[in-house]
Amino acid sequence: MPTQEAIADYYHRYGRGEPLTSQVTAYRLEDAPAADAYPHVRRDFYKIKLLCGAEGTLSYADQRVAVQDCALIFVNPLIPYAWERTAGLETGFACLFTEEFSTPQLRTASVAQSPLFRVGDVPVVFPPPVAVARLQHLFELLLAELPSYYPHKYEVLRNYVQLLLHESLKLLPDPLQPADAATRLQARFLDLLGRQFPLTSPYQPLALKTATEFARQLGVHPNHLNKVLQTTTGHSTTAHIASRLAAEAQALLRHSNWSITDIAHGLGFGHASNFHAFFRKQTGQTPISYRQASASLS
Repeated sequence: MPTQEAIADYYHRYGRGEPLTSQVTAYRLEDAPAADAYPHVRRDFYKIKLLCGAEGTLSYADQRVAVQDCALIFVNPLIPYAWERTAGLETGFACLFTEEFSTPQLRTASVAQSPLFRVGDVPVVFPPPVAVARLQHLFELLLAELPSYYPHKYEVLRNYVQLLLHESLKLLPDPLQPADAATRLQARFLDLLGRQFPLTSPYQPLALKTATEFARQLGVHPNHLNKVLQTTTGHSTTAHIASRLAAEAQALLRHSNWSITDIAHGLGFGHASNFHAFFRKQTGQTPISYRQASASLS
């Protein structure tokens, strides 16, 4: 059995037939064969599940969360999870989507860093009835669009998934009320980093590329910014910047026709050779081999 379960494998395992696409799909829970337990396995897709009518326990990494009434569950492909139903019948919806589905409109990096999917955060939200109604409506729109032959179907589907994520984020505690100065600085840094993406033109390179430049913009010493980020996130300033640059580079190599030289310039690398070395260090592949592999998969 593969170490990671793909969408098609997931459908086959639970007798749901074939998914309508390999990158994004959705279904009503009551339309699929129910199981009392789902094994603790790692999957290669994100999952948003609106679960009503059943009680049980969600095991996620080292956490166990009791679920009852209506719950909104978020599954990160990096972490195995399991579901054990103890009472009731499952109704609701599930949406599954892969990294390949995450184009510039819906970046994997931003999804993975969202508090909905972020490692270490509780992946369950309990929405009030008015929010459940809005979410159900969005799932219905998603289901209606999946079998269509509209040429821009995937753009529509991405928009619906984004709306699901935004409606879910509204249910979280107010992120604009950080508890202390360190958390505020972390939030300002991540916002400043995120606002530089996605790149829209190779002729408008990034304004901020180094830890020193970010610290200057935030009005703090680079060492202080680095210490705060190490404490609050476990990663250095440079690691955050490198991770975001690598994610942007991967997206541009997959989804744009920019030359590798243009991508290197847009990301702030003075020479393509420096970009090659950076990309290989971050991903283990050269930009050319990554683009070729992505093209063959699509």
